[in-house]
Amino acid sequence: MTQNTDSELADYRRKHVPLYNDQKLKLGLFGTNCSEGLTMTTAETSYEATWEHTLKVAQRADEIGMEILVPVARWKGFGGSTNFNGTNFDTYTWAAGLAAKTENIMVASTSHLPTVHPLVAAKASATIDHISAGRFALNLVMGWFTPEMEMFGAAQREHDDRYEFGTEWIEVVKRLWTEDAPFDFDGRYVHVKGGVSLPKPVQNPRPVLLNAGNSPAGIDFSAKHVDFNFATIDTLENARGYAKAVRDRARGEYHRDLGVMTYAFVICRDTEEEAQQVKRAILEAGDYEGAKNLMAVLGMQSASFSEQIRVYQERFILGWGGYPIIGTPEQVVDELQTLSDVGMDGAILGFLDYHEEMKYFDDNVMPLLRQAGLRK
Repeated sequence: MTQNTDSELADYRRKHVPLYNDQKLKLGLFGTNCSEGLTMTTAETSYEATWEHTLKVAQRADEIGMEILVPVARWKGFGGSTNFNGTNFDTYTWAAGLAAKTENIMVASTSHLPTVHPLVAAKASATIDHISAGRFALNLVMGWFTPEMEMFGAAQREHDDRYEFGTEWIEVVKRLWTEDAPFDFDGRYVHVKGGVSLPKPVQNPRPVLLNAGNSPAGIDFSAKHVDFNFATIDTLENARGYAKAVRDRARGEYHRDLGVMTYAFVICRDTEEEAQQVKRAILEAGDYEGAKNLMAVLGMQSASFSEQIRVYQERFILGWGGYPIIGTPEQVVDELQTLSDVGMDGAILGFLDYHEEMKYFDDNVMPLLRQAGLRK
């Protein structure tokens, strides 16, 4: 089978796939498949981890023109007063359900690679791509939370070994998506005999791939294998350097173009004081024990966050470590403009109350984003 070149792939996607549309700043939602979403708090909200509610949130995001929904892959919570994210929907079946009930927005599955055989992932992904008529994306996660990996009866691999495993995993999946003849694969970690998968995805030659690896090994994995890297932002200056470095790695080492996005937590109100009051309410009702549990694991086991843990504790309470955007509609647009200026192609967003706050966002922020040239 003749495989498409990267340039042919880019041409195809720019015509047909939301993340390759002509919006300067792509927008999406993050974490709407888990209890509490991105906020580790008992502050008042209508958000709940039920199918009815997550569907309602997804359909509102679709209606206002966002590009993508990205879930959090979670198998257990973090304890504390909220057991943060302890109630969670499987992301493959979640994506399939939303794909059938939305019209234009992309729907991603976030997959802990050690928990899913590549044959199963390739088949499930192709199925969702057909359900969505080519609106599926696969977010690749190496499996950083050791207690979850232990639930599957396997020892946690060393950090860089996880990416070596991930490389074999995604190479097999890509071949299953693009090759017609059965093939054998005998790697260090992954073994397949006579592998084949039909039907092929709707997207040609494969669905969009995402990854949030920010360590050296994670950056190299993204540069080589995926279409969009999700950056964790500590400072804007570092974000500018990161965006350039990861793109340069992709182009210089692998002759590929790579998109760079981030995730952010938004509190937008009529006045700055109102927005800050909401922030204070979230922090006053924050699950600090759960945050301590989460940050301890990240500090010990995730190179992506190790230098940020103590400095950004409030960020984990507010929005899973995402970049905080707090203020009036004008201030929110200024911050999103700054993210664009430092090299971000887009941002997936979290809200305390996704469904209700998106209505305000659509009415008050989207028009200003269009005036700023960030949206059309």
